Amino acid sequence: MSAREPLPDVPVEDHGLLRFLTCGSVDDGKSTLIGRLLYDSKSILADALATLERTSRKRGLEAADLSLLTDGLQAEREQGITIDVAYRYFSTGTRKYIIADAPGHEQYTRNMVTAASTADLAIILVDARKGLQTQTRRHSCIAHLVGIPHLVVAVNKMDLVDYSQEFFDRIRQDYLRFAATLGIRDVRFIPISALEGDMVVERGKRLPWYKGPALMELLETSPPAHHEAPEQLRFPVQYVCRPRTAEHR
Repeated sequence: MSAREPLPDVPVEDHGLLRFLTCGSVDDGKSTLIGRLLYDSKSILADALATLERTSRKRGLEAADLSLLTDGLQAEREQGITIDVAYRYFSTGTRKYIIADAPGHEQYTRNMVTAASTADLAIILVDARKGLQTQTRRHSCIAHLVGIPHLVVAVNKMDLVDYSQEFFDRIRQDYLRFAATLGIRDVRFIPISALEGDMVVERGKRLPWYKGPALMELLETSPPAHHEAPEQLRFPVQYVCRPRTAEHR
């Protein structure tokens, strides 16, 4: 991978801290997207990058597997999936970020709720080939339920559909119809390739028909939400332990 130009040097305090969540269905590219954000924003330490490249070579890969940057548990590395929520921290010249990488498997949905509970923005990934899946809808419902004010639908793997606008437009319309049933109003759509880097930190040249901002541009200007006092109190209960008695079974 070639070195990239650093982002402009703007005071960090200009836009404050942004907490965001990546979510969506299994294998839609959540971990790869975070790896791409960290790599292209030059937020990976040299020793971590060396370890990543070494691990990727052991797996027979020619290029570094950026998704490994968020795999903290041994089981995750062995199975190639995300189980627990992985938090990563980075900053640009404009602001600081806390990223939560939520698991996509249904059995780990509880962990996704944990990540969503403190997020200012949710990036919902959709595989351009598959469109909306059950977990796409479920994670969107949870994000809306816990009050995440800003949603970004990132239509990923555009490289696998030849960067076709038709695939992107169809997914956009499908999601808008679904979002209307939930009352979701603030949602943005971006076509990306987390693997190749198109429209993530840099725009690239393979999506000339898309005139909106790249993902990083959107993150840099998105307003943080949790500095404001909430209008209504939410008291989330994730898990309840009860004694095994005749009354509670």
